[in-house]
Amino acid sequence: MVEAVLIDLFSLPADLQNIQGLLHNTLETIEKCSSIHAPCVYVMCCQRQGSERKGEQEFLLPALRGFQNLKRRLEVVCTQTTAAALYTIKQRLDEKDLSIIKVILPSLRKDLMKVYIDYLFTAVYQFEFEDLHMVSDCENLQISEPQHEGQTLPSQDMALIRSEIQMYLESLPSLKGELTILRSSLIPDDIFLHGFTTRTGGISYIPTLSSCNLFSSSKRRDPQVVVKENLRRLANAAGFNPEAFHRVKINHANAVCVMGKIEPNNYDGIVTNQKGVTLAAPGADCIPVLFADPVRKACGAAHSGWKGTLLGVSMATVNAMVSEYGCNMKDILVVLGPSVGPCCYKLPHESAKEFHRIDPKCVRLFDSASPYIDIRRATRILLERGGILPENIQDDSITDQNQNITFCTACHPDKFYSHFRDGTNFGTQIGFISIKD
Repeated sequence: MVEAVLIDLFSLPADLQNIQGLLHNTLETIEKCSSIHAPCVYVMCCQRQGSERKGEQEFLLPALRGFQNLKRRLEVVCTQTTAAALYTIKQRLDEKDLSIIKVILPSLRKDLMKVYIDYLFTAVYQFEFEDLHMVSDCENLQISEPQHEGQTLPSQDMALIRSEIQMYLESLPSLKGELTILRSSLIPDDIFLHGFTTRTGGISYIPTLSSCNLFSSSKRRDPQVVVKENLRRLANAAGFNPEAFHRVKINHANAVCVMGKIEPNNYDGIVTNQKGVTLAAPGADCIPVLFADPVRKACGAAHSGWKGTLLGVSMATVNAMVSEYGCNMKDILVVLGPSVGPCCYKLPHESAKEFHRIDPKCVRLFDSASPYIDIRRATRILLERGGILPENIQDDSITDQNQNITFCTACHPDKFYSHFRDGTNFGTQIGFISIKD
């Protein structure tokens, strides 16, 4: 059943004689169905540059009067671009957790609107399209199967839409404070550019994703264009090229990608010796691990969750640096970024057994049904056993806690995202590293 109705009047001039009639008839149809269900209604129209109208609803008032049943659920969104209007409406939908939307629009706008929606929304949302002049009865408000028509817009129009969306997102203010990057004193900054992000300084507005979310998926409400804008702001602050940015393709295993060779379908580690190429590993409880060899000038990044930790993804990344670039184990520096700590992280007893085998100190309350697990300690132990020098590993065990960057993500909701704490619609921070030009 439709949860929201979007009426697109954006392409219609404000002085069109019959626009009030069109809107009135459409709203009348929706109101008739309100006894069955009560969708929120958004009317999208164009705010002309230089317009002297004091109220954005002024020219629509004749059509809006009298719809008392819709009054609390009816909003007019008047902006200068389609991107701004749709993004504003998306915010309203997300505030109410709505995802089934009927779009009523002029037929000539349909292909255009679908492109905007593809960029600004994810697969979480379902859209159905109806021609504006065809709305006449309640049956038209029943949801049907999503339509999957091919795009017919010229590439030039697609480029203009992308540019409009990008310009609008770039104009938005940062949320939740300034963009903050945590850096390790272990990695020499004259050779490497690196850091771990926090959750502040981006434009993601959904509470669990706010604000510098750096990962998009079909199951979350943050679209790729928003994540791309967050990444652009991070790159600008950190000083790397976002067009030469490579993030691991998570599989919670131990495969490693070597930049310049055939890329695996999935991998949790990545290495390079190319200058100016930024490698990144996400984390929202799982550990983003960074690797740097200042002698051979090579670096790497790995995503180490509990499964990847047990499978040895960190040592697999180290071994790739040794075999591909001739690195010496004793020269490789390893930094563990923000991740869920042993204070918060629990696993079922069967999984805890595997960590207990690595070292009993990796498990607390071992005899309980869900013991506490220290994936950081397990990672350190496996790295040391593999040949990494203890003093070349930075984690939460360092003596000077002022140098600690391996915070517990679950314990610091103001600084970090946490899947464990926030549930399925969680945001993601990253660890990144590159070799300076």
